[in-house]
Amino acid sequence: MKFVALRSNIKEAISLIEKAVGENPNLPILKNILIEAKDGVVLFTATNLEIAISHKVTGKIIEDGKIAPPLALFSSLIANIQSDRLNFESKENNLEITTDNYRAVLNGLPSEDFPITPAVEEKERFIEIKGAILKEAIQQVVVAAQFSDLRPELNSVSFDFSFDSLVLAATDGFRLTEKTIPANLFTSKNKEVFKMLVPLRTTLEIARIIKDEEEVRLIWDENQILIKTDGTELISRLIEGSFPDYSGIIPHEFGAEVAVNREEFTAAIRLAGIFGQKNSEVKMNIHNNKKAVEITSADQALGENNNMLPAKIKGDIGEVFFNWRYLADAMKGIKTEDVFLGLQEDAGPALIRSTSDSSYFYILKPILKA
Repeated sequence: MKFVALRSNIKEAISLIEKAVGENPNLPILKNILIEAKDGVVLFTATNLEIAISHKVTGKIIEDGKIAPPLALFSSLIANIQSDRLNFESKENNLEITTDNYRAVLNGLPSEDFPITPAVEEKERFIEIKGAILKEAIQQVVVAAQFSDLRPELNSVSFDFSFDSLVLAATDGFRLTEKTIPANLFTSKNKEVFKMLVPLRTTLEIARIIKDEEEVRLIWDENQILIKTDGTELISRLIEGSFPDYSGIIPHEFGAEVAVNREEFTAAIRLAGIFGQKNSEVKMNIHNNKKAVEITSADQALGENNNMLPAKIKGDIGEVFFNWRYLADAMKGIKTEDVFLGLQEDAGPALIRSTSDSSYFYILKPILKA
């Protein structure tokens, strides 16, 4: 293998694939990446056996071939070499990198030992969507997911396709998020509805590597999903099982409905969090007669704080307690000026969403008080 490429392009490839590098004492090759020169491009690939990411780099290909150098060493060299035009050549299992005044040789492992990236079989079943739309939807729902080996449905994001929408949802058992992308915002060749559970780590990687302006294609079969752009591919296994049926817990009637400025509400929650570090509690009092919502938190060792925010209020349920961190997470997914809170009697789940956009909502269980 022999090729010439720009350092800036190599750095971009490393940044896109590095999170897929694995850590397995029985498979040291997972700490390495595969560099393969063929068909006029250089393909960089990393995998941890659960997920694989590949990125194409343009360059001058002098001789086809492949090599598997260790990512950590390779990345450090590329980050510190000053020249932008780099020459690469493989010699058995070693990779030589040269510039006009610099030379380094990296000891690699046999490229034949690098795991083969499986192919997704059903290429005709896909969705194509703008990167910015998919990224925003993922970022809105992942706040409610949870890394869990015991309950795989919590360690995932549900993708639910019907002919009029794509619905993403996530839950950790205490809260739930849902984002609906209408059919006019994506194209699809799929001829039947489908549901799949995409691992949380995979979903976070998708949001990290796709660019806003890119067209992103989602292709899947029974066991895997492939995310494809012009230069990058991510393939991951899907999680077996089914996502909880949450339709029955979505509240539609409320003891109190509150509309409040999102920025003011977010700031009040964060201030309350300063005094709520130990118990994570924030108390909300709904003052219908004052047309205000009161945000309070206290700690015997630290002190207390109280914040009165103007609000539009319908109904009256008195006080309700929330985990302030979970409440702050709800604000991350709402983009409009005002936020709606639908609160229930007897500590029923609260519904939080924009006052003007119903495509996204966040359901949060209050803290029960004796």
